[in-house]
Amino acid sequence: MMSKTMLPSYRQFRYIIRTLLVVYHLCFSQQLLANVKLPVIDEQYIDVKVEDPKRDAGYVVGDILNRKVTVTVKKPYQLIKESLPIVGYEHRYKGQVSGVELVRINTTSTEQANSETHILDLSYQVFKTGRVVKPAALHPEVLKMRNAEKKNKIVQYALPLFKFRISPLSVIGQVRLDREIYPFTPPLTLDSSKVIFNLEALVIVLALALLGLLYILGSRAWLPRMGAPFAKAFRDVKKMDNSPEGIQQAVTRVHAALNETAEASVFSNNLGEFLGQNPAFTPVKLEIEKFFGLSHQVFFKDASKPLSTDNPKAWLLTLCRALRSCERGLVPDVTDGANA
Repeated sequence: MMSKTMLPSYRQFRYIIRTLLVVYHLCFSQQLLANVKLPVIDEQYIDVKVEDPKRDAGYVVGDILNRKVTVTVKKPYQLIKESLPIVGYEHRYKGQVSGVELVRINTTSTEQANSETHILDLSYQVFKTGRVVKPAALHPEVLKMRNAEKKNKIVQYALPLFKFRISPLSVIGQVRLDREIYPFTPPLTLDSSKVIFNLEALVIVLALALLGLLYILGSRAWLPRMGAPFAKAFRDVKKMDNSPEGIQQAVTRVHAALNETAEASVFSNNLGEFLGQNPAFTPVKLEIEKFFGLSHQVFFKDASKPLSTDNPKAWLLTLCRALRSCERGLVPDVTDGANA
């Protein structure tokens, strides 16, 4: 009688034990599987493409590193989705907490006839900082695959390690320059390329402007077309005095420049022919005619009578300057005056 009353309790006890074992297996089998070092899958059954962040330095606390992994698993193997990395898991690097945590994972899976492709978009966030630059890494996530033909055969594949550096985040009021500045670190420099370019452009414009003024107003012969007849005549007339003899020499010098330019003798009677061959001098036609009048008065009339021009030398210099501008291809200034 006693054995019969004890039998239900014994069966009930065995049932409870089995239930606990099943629950324990379901709860801890995945963790045990994660800690077991499995054989590596043959490379002919897997193809992995990893797109790492474009830079490996300059990350500070709060920054996010995005990593895209495309895994193609060929049959008979299949990816165990429970082996994918878990959001919130904080990895270790060289035995210490890395301070880098997986904050987001998006998975896209497609199946083909002989394979399956899984695209993993992983986002890691930096939760670590320090006074100096420190190395860190994205943990080599381990993916596990199961052989569909042999259920007990499980293999793994570790994603490549991505190393980067975490920089300190300086906060105003918490930085001491004597501690933060290193003797081998050069000072920060500003980008001055745009300013230098603008300065160079302004210098070029200024140089061209000065060269243009020198070409227009200069009386030297070292620039192109500055050694032409009237440029030389201007320099010679400028050296002569304002006496009657000096005026005669100046008029003779201008005649010589006209003849040299025309390659023939030029007088008032063939001035039209000269202008036809040298149209650049047309704007000063009236001034040339006035010059012939002055020349006739200087050489063929009574020198004791006053000349028609109040200041002959100044007027001759103005004429030479206008003729010099014509021979240089410039617009002449035919204003009377003595701005020599």
